[in-house]
Amino acid sequence: MKAVVQRVSRARVTPGGEIDSGLCILLGVARGDTNADAQRLAAKIARLRIFENEEGTFNRSLLDTGSEALVVSQFTLLADTAKGNRPSFSAAAPPEEAEPLYEAFCAALRDLGVQVSTGVFGARMAVEVVNDGPVTVVLGS
Repeated sequence: MKAVVQRVSRARVTPGGEIDSGLCILLGVARGDTNADAQRLAAKIARLRIFENEEGTFNRSLLDTGSEALVVSQFTLLADTAKGNRPSFSAAAPPEEAEPLYEAFCAALRDLGVQVSTGVFGARMAVEVVNDGPVTVVLGS
């Protein structure tokens, strides 16, 4: 499982939802990922200290700020470009495996108390973000 996490002042996905300040999370599910991976990555992101405190230091998390999350499924994060110029997506889980894990990730964030908006799994989507900072972090399970 791989996630690109962007701190945003607002974000929207069409079709789907939108948030004000918080995190836009692009989530790629790999072959072999498990429910435990989804739970672990959600907990890591919810507690990731990338929001500034009063001194301007990254010392506050999504949970500390009460901010929202916008989670967008993105299998292309698993692209392999080692051979040639055309990416291979063979490391990405097939949709019937990926969607339940995507949903498990979103549910795990909600269980931690995060308000979550989502895109539409498997749809062609337009994602708009206003990256705050900019702050972008790449995480894997």
